[in-house]
Amino acid sequence: MSYFKVYKPFKNQLVEINLPIILTILRMITVPFLVVIYSLDTEWKYLIAGSIFTLACVTDWLDGYLARKLNQISVLGEFLDPVADKLIITVALMLIMNSAHIPNVLIPAIIIIGREITVSSLRELMSELGKRTSITVNRLGKLKTMFQMFSLGILLASSPTTPIIIIELGYILLSLAAFLTIISMFVYIKLALVVLSDEYTK
Repeated sequence: MSYFKVYKPFKNQLVEINLPIILTILRMITVPFLVVIYSLDTEWKYLIAGSIFTLACVTDWLDGYLARKLNQISVLGEFLDPVADKLIITVALMLIMNSAHIPNVLIPAIIIIGREITVSSLRELMSELGKRTSITVNRLGKLKTMFQMFSLGILLASSPTTPIIIIELGYILLSLAAFLTIISMFVYIKLALVVLSDEYTK
């Protein structure tokens, strides 16, 4: 299990950078490339953008798998992974919102982004209370993420000449992701309220 030592400025200490973290950072680096390519005035930009997004989704699965397989789970990795996920999902939603050939995704986008802000705030609050593990990702959250990635990959890769049935499939999957997003958000809120109730009754 190899680690790369990287100097952390201002604190005079080293941070261990492993392969899963490198993959997470690479996923974050793909975001500006995704924006630039999708902004080009060419027909092939859709396929390239969809491919970049799909590759980023693969690294999302791979870095988690390697972290567990190689026993390289770290605090830095646990911090960067959700940041990278939220960043690329939010950017992908903003890109397809500006595409005239894609159905209006404003409502699913608001639901998904609003949920991410809410859950991130809850996790920060739980961290301050020392209860971060009380609201860890559950199966419903993973299912929601899977629907998000499939739907956004389809919609990003869809051009004005793409058969409407494919675009509608992407829209339906995104709507399902938004629905699961609402449910998973309430699950997180319920767990957080239990923790807060315990804290205030001590």
